[in-house]
Amino acid sequence: MAKHEPALSLLFHALSDATRRSMLTKLAARPVSVTDLAGPTGLRLPTVMRHLSVLEEAGLITTAKDGRVRTCAIVPEALGPARTWLDQQEALWEAQLDRLDAFVMKKMKGREE
Repeated sequence: MAKHEPALSLLFHALSDATRRSMLTKLAARPVSVTDLAGPTGLRLPTVMRHLSVLEEAGLITTAKDGRVRTCAIVPEALGPARTWLDQQEALWEAQLDRLDAFVMKKMKGREE
């Protein structure tokens, strides 16, 4: 898993900001121009471009320029490493909780006897 840590760090960093998550939500429906993404945020274009740069660096979006219009599109499969890591963490925690449950039940059974 160590080889994925830089990618995971980029993914979680990109997802850590509410503005970027909002942009991803909008892009989930369809590709959108930078201007259309920037409008609802109320942010200045350089700030929006920095957010998009973070998303693109994490592999969550792609951008394409057609004339003067830059369009962004989501890359849904980019969330795969984060989903895998979260699934692994869930399995570890469930195993620990199962062991704790077994320990508590054994102690309770010992008290009843």
